[in-house]
Amino acid sequence: MSAPRPTHRRPGDGWVECACGRRHWGLHGAAGLLLVRRDAAGRATHVVLQHRAPWSDQGGTWGLPGGAREPQETAVDAALREAHEEAGVDPAAVVVRGEHVLTHPDWSYTTVLADAAGPFEPAATDAESLAVLWVALDDVPDRPLLPAFGDAWPVLRARIEDAAPA
Repeated sequence: MSAPRPTHRRPGDGWVECACGRRHWGLHGAAGLLLVRRDAAGRATHVVLQHRAPWSDQGGTWGLPGGAREPQETAVDAALREAHEEAGVDPAAVVVRGEHVLTHPDWSYTTVLADAAGPFEPAATDAESLAVLWVALDDVPDRPLLPAFGDAWPVLRARIEDAAPA
């Protein structure tokens, strides 16, 4: 049995009817955290992925912890807040490396690229997640991905592989 849909609404929650012909979640846009684990040589090895609850938009797919931005909230703050709510990510244990923005006529989604500052085990910490796991980079495309994340994955993977700490 799936977890019940949460009833708590936030000021940024809602659908945007975009001129692109689709509707998108997040009245002020949305953001997600692409959290990377690196080996001792600084190479990206794993990312945190969320298995989305069946009742959510495009439920049953895998993507990033993330969601709607609040009014006046930066993309980084939104991504860190959502990752904390959905995956138990402590914002203090994250080193932000950059952003990748997908821009639509009336909406945007920002992927915040970040490294885990130390050992961390993500967990499904709210009803929006069936599971939250570290997934090896090579295994990401083998999962049923949220379509927009699947489309962006090759570019995002290149960005995190190029962003190794000095």
